[in-house]
Amino acid sequence: MNKYLRQLFTAVVALFVILGLSSTIIMAVRANALNNDPRNARSLYHQLGAYRGAILASDGTVMAKSEPVNDAFKYLRTYSNGPLYAPVTGFFSINQTADRGLEASRSMLLNGEADSLIWQRAKAMLTGTTNQGASIETSIDPKLQQVAYDQLGTRDGAAVAIEVNTGRILAMVSTPSYDPNKLATHDAKAASQAYNELSAGQNSPLINRATSQLYPPGSTFKTIVASAALETGDYQTDTKIPAGSSYTLPGTATQLPNDEAQADGVNGQISLQEAVAWSSNTAFAQLGVKLGASKVSDMAAKLGFGSTITIDGTESTGTPMTATASTFPSDPTDDKLALASIGQGDTTATPLQMAMVAQAIANNGKLMQPTLVDRVRAADLTVLSQTKPQTMANAFSKDSADKLTTMMESVVTEANPQLAIDGIKVAAKTGTAQIGTDNSAIDGWAIGFAPADNPQIAVAVLVHNTDVHGSLAAGPIMRAMMQEALQQ
Repeated sequence: MNKYLRQLFTAVVALFVILGLSSTIIMAVRANALNNDPRNARSLYHQLGAYRGAILASDGTVMAKSEPVNDAFKYLRTYSNGPLYAPVTGFFSINQTADRGLEASRSMLLNGEADSLIWQRAKAMLTGTTNQGASIETSIDPKLQQVAYDQLGTRDGAAVAIEVNTGRILAMVSTPSYDPNKLATHDAKAASQAYNELSAGQNSPLINRATSQLYPPGSTFKTIVASAALETGDYQTDTKIPAGSSYTLPGTATQLPNDEAQADGVNGQISLQEAVAWSSNTAFAQLGVKLGASKVSDMAAKLGFGSTITIDGTESTGTPMTATASTFPSDPTDDKLALASIGQGDTTATPLQMAMVAQAIANNGKLMQPTLVDRVRAADLTVLSQTKPQTMANAFSKDSADKLTTMMESVVTEANPQLAIDGIKVAAKTGTAQIGTDNSAIDGWAIGFAPADNPQIAVAVLVHNTDVHGSLAAGPIMRAMMQEALQQ
């Protein structure tokens, strides 16, 4: 009899252990996945019925907030000037899980469910008041954001501005944009229709072109090749390097020309500074091959290429906002290395990545972690967290940065005087990348920083599928953004 009782007891204990483990897995390990499952109606009502915290610009401008409504969900998420801030905020929808922007990266804080808000939840429970989510204070400058958005207009493109010494993102614009209010409606059918329309096709407005789309960076990549050359110690701004009017890609019959006669140099030679100023394809293709793939690739990696970049959030606060990894080819043949060294071929980058390159040059070679959130406040206005500047890498020396700055200033003073700003020194590099199966279209780029002698703001602008050089398509937008930032 005792034998059977022991077996029964063992079976009961085993069942309790299994029950405990399964409950733990459901309540802890799989909690986020189950809460985010669109089939979970209870979670949906819980989330939409919560007072979600506001998302604010750096001056207190409200970008997103929750408004009380008289329906089963209690609160409606609303977005002021929605298309302007959509790449930053993302959206909160009745039938689509928040998967982008701050609505996703800070979701647990916004809905009041983060561990850091446990005492506030307890207080709300004891007093019978509504639990309120935290507010997110961003680094976005509304005026600068508006200028970039207006300048891009109806064009397909993106613009990013970064505070040089801190890495704070001051503007992040992607066009065409969308209105998150159409996705936030409590009319499930209308929200679903809006999402299906917005997400259709490769050119979806839901794509944040500043962080999630890769483009050939064109001649803006020459700043990276130049920095790799300077770091060897074998090159100075006045060092003569091979150029010429045309260069035959190694092992091929393909001729690589220049766009400007000044880029050819004299007697097949050009100084490194003049090669940057006039964007000499023949010079930088040969320089990339001379340096070798390893040196160029290593410098690109130090500046962020090859790695996904986290912009905001952690797994504990929601779904982190990240930027797609920019690419430089691995172990390319010399002909592909030549093309990669002028930002064509297999070299691709996000606009955020190229803004970071400009930021590093402006910051004496120190690459800063890009951030979007300055601080998080609980409903009682106590500060829950405050972002501090962090260095991602010391990509190159101050000496190299100073020389790069001098060369980038000559891009404006010699080749593109239309990008100059009265009374302010501007350092820039433009880029024109040929795209399409027959190279019939252009991705126009401009990156730079100002003032060149005391850098405050670094900017990258991309205009996709245009028909003019980057200096004409993206350059004026970069200049307008710099002017707005520096006159404040």
